[in-house]
Amino acid sequence: MEHPTSEFKTLRGIARIAAACRNTYDGLAWAWRSEAAFRQEVVVIALATVVALLLPVSGFQKLALIGVLGLVLVVELINSAIEAIVDRISLERHPLSKAAKDIGSAAVAITLLMATATWAVVLYNRFM
Repeated sequence: MEHPTSEFKTLRGIARIAAACRNTYDGLAWAWRSEAAFRQEVVVIALATVVALLLPVSGFQKLALIGVLGLVLVVELINSAIEAIVDRISLERHPLSKAAKDIGSAAVAITLLMATATWAVVLYNRFM
């Protein structure tokens, strides 16, 4: 039995890589234009990345500080994708739509707490 294949999965080689890069750019551009939380996080993360690079901590600690910030953006993008899918299906209020959006929001909140804890531990160990 043959499984249906998306027309978007037919590209190969360099064409596939180029399409993936375009899709990545389009996704980031959409998130920047449409999601205030994403824009706010990008600004804060850009500033925090500069701070992390300037801190007198080990390379591994810098990686942890910056990596956990990158994780926040990844989870925010996934949350935005979930919200877009829910809104695409229907804009009417439904308990499952609310649950999907709330769970995505909770994932972002937990990631922000992880980032805060990582920064707190590294800074405490370095300066206290």
